[in-house]
Amino acid sequence: MALKATNPTTTNAWSKLQSHFETLKSKHLKELFIEDQNRAKDLTVKWEDFYADFSKNRITKETVELLTQLANEVDLKDAISKYFNGEVINETEGRAVAHTALRAPKNTEVFVEGVNIIPGIHDVKEKIKNFTAQVVGGVHKGFSGKTIIDVVNIGIGGSDLGPAMVVDALQFYKNHLNTHFVSNVDGDHYNEIIKKLNPETTLFVIVSKTFTTQETLSNANSIRSWFLQSQPKEAVSKHFVAVSTNIESVKAFGIDEANIFPMKDWVGGRFSLWSAVGLSISLALGYDHFSKLLEGAHKMDEHFRTADFNENIPVISALLTIWYNNFFASESEAVIPYTQYLNQFATYLQQGIMESNGKSIDRAGHKVNYQTGTLIWGEPGTNSQHAFFQLIHQGTKLIPTDFIGFIESLHGNKDHHDKLMSNYFAQTEALMNGKTNTEVLTELKAQKASQKEIEALVPFKVFEGNKPTTSLLVKKLTPESLGKLIAMYEHKIFVQGIVWNIYSYDQFGVELGKQLAKSILDELNDDKKSSNHDSSTQNLVEFYKKNC
Repeated sequence: MALKATNPTTTNAWSKLQSHFETLKSKHLKELFIEDQNRAKDLTVKWEDFYADFSKNRITKETVELLTQLANEVDLKDAISKYFNGEVINETEGRAVAHTALRAPKNTEVFVEGVNIIPGIHDVKEKIKNFTAQVVGGVHKGFSGKTIIDVVNIGIGGSDLGPAMVVDALQFYKNHLNTHFVSNVDGDHYNEIIKKLNPETTLFVIVSKTFTTQETLSNANSIRSWFLQSQPKEAVSKHFVAVSTNIESVKAFGIDEANIFPMKDWVGGRFSLWSAVGLSISLALGYDHFSKLLEGAHKMDEHFRTADFNENIPVISALLTIWYNNFFASESEAVIPYTQYLNQFATYLQQGIMESNGKSIDRAGHKVNYQTGTLIWGEPGTNSQHAFFQLIHQGTKLIPTDFIGFIESLHGNKDHHDKLMSNYFAQTEALMNGKTNTEVLTELKAQKASQKEIEALVPFKVFEGNKPTTSLLVKKLTPESLGKLIAMYEHKIFVQGIVWNIYSYDQFGVELGKQLAKSILDELNDDKKSSNHDSSTQNLVEFYKKNC
């Protein structure tokens, strides 16, 4: 077993944390700031262009010490070493977890099954670089000789969410190519995309490791049929490329072998945007920006790999999740970026975090007796303030929240940016302090409210506060800083999985639905076929068949 299997609840640190929690659970954040005048400074980590303020969390320096003791007891340092060295830590699938190698420099050595994978990674990068230059520069043309104007990424899950999020987040840096993403097997999705396209000037990027994913292949085949309505069969090789390991199936589709970009099984789908899966990112932004994205991620890798745990942004972030999830019984976390550019970021993190750590069996094969995984959700501020912040402020649930802000705006509109960031700062302060009975009374009296109105309204206007937040301030949204941010959350996932003693990199729960869907599809296409469904599913299938 590559990773140690330690039930975290059996550690000394866990027992100490439980006792510590009992002394801290009723403490208000305002009290903690009064008791420790250096709190804001001591619970902040400055690293490169990142400023991470953990001080508005319901913790003390002792909490951090005990949480890092827990990390040491489950041997996190050893796990990190194995993670970066290409060992088989995805043991249930017999694979290494080597996406960090995808952003490592050429002079690095990472061995997977005895082979240094770095040269092969950089060969693929060179291929992406050259192909990007040809398409963006107008050298690679369509079959009729026209320049490529639109690029369509066809994939699902990590083959869609990562590239789509990055391209949207970095649209400020985009080139002249129009980029589209088709993922849902819903035919309405791809039809809405293709009606905007000219087949003579469109390049399609099919992303499927095995080239068997139902949704991706259905969309690819339907789009190919649409394409062939106006173009000859030999045009497919000029307009379709693939990211896949299944060379023969890709060639049978009509794609030139020179336009197949390989990927490896040591890269999980939800961590694959750094690989050839990022081809659409490179095409949309240019290879230099794609390269900067990878450089930023590598810098975060080095911070995570080398920094002491009490000064390590991903480690502290992950341990705070453990603290809230397992001691405060908090089931969800919100991620609120104060930039519209990151409007898909929470959606992207949902797959990364919930697919990875939504597990109930530990690494020894036993059912866990503690909570794992968290629900992840969020939207950009300030929109989210006018949507669901009421629940965070005055609801009955404790929802730790990450606030992500940028010091500089990209378009330089300081008036708007100051208003945006004033809300960023105000919300974390309001969530911490709340509003007391006395403050509400003073406010209502200043508004000349009657005594009757005051008595009626006071209970509804009191805010408890004491709502935990983490504030992350970044200098500017660039390809490099986005790479750092994504990698930060990737490593947070890893640490959570190690502490919870689960395997973060398989996703067997996803497979069951796929298997059943295939069986039911056979029934929908053949009245003679039937399966032994429960009565509800059987009724639904029959109702659908009769009425479609």
